[in-house]
Amino acid sequence: VQLQASGGGLVQAGGSLRLSCASSGRPFSPNVMGWFRQAPGKEREFVAAITRSGYTKYADSIKGRYTISTDNTDNTWYLQMNGLRPEDTAIYYCAARAPSITVVTTTSRAWAYWGRGTLVTVSS
Repeated sequence: VQLQASGGGLVQAGGSLRLSCASSGRPFSPNVMGWFRQAPGKEREFVAAITRSGYTKYADSIKGRYTISTDNTDNTWYLQMNGLRPEDTAIYYCAARAPSITVVTTTSRAWAYWGRGTLVTVSS
């Protein structure tokens, strides 16, 4: 299974971007999907997660600005980012937990599948 994140780019502060994550390879239906990000010189951090049942969890730093969603018909998930700030600049990674797991965690090492990341740059 491979995850591919897309939709990153350069945007001015206050702007919006929408990231997408799609899976390829063998049939893959995770119950927990999410996004992490890693800024230069910093550790990877949790951004948002969603379960197939619709439960969502957000990092405090982006709450109210970002929205995670999923299209359960094709196992694609999205991150709508509004009100972007320069401190949101990072490589954004999509991730999924093993299909048998239904619990959200913010711990990156507990996520089994990772995309390569897409760069989001927010200029001031």
